Amino acid sequence: MDVRVGDVLTMKKQHPCGENRFLVLRSGMDFKIRCMGCGREVMVPRVKAEKNIKKISREEEHQ
Repeated sequence: MDVRVGDVLTMKKQHPCGENRFLVLRSGMDFKIRCMGCGREVMVPRVKAEKNIKKISREEEHQ
């Protein structure tokens, strides 16, 4: 799965604050993601995160 830094992930399950969208801060074996609702940052193993991704939103670069 192609997930890059700066992508917004819409997950199947919500964060405890009620938001289900997360900003990708780091990508590798683990993802560092920030909740778009409360701003909490979480490290999640790649395998677990990829199972929970419903949609990947990306701003396309126009050059």
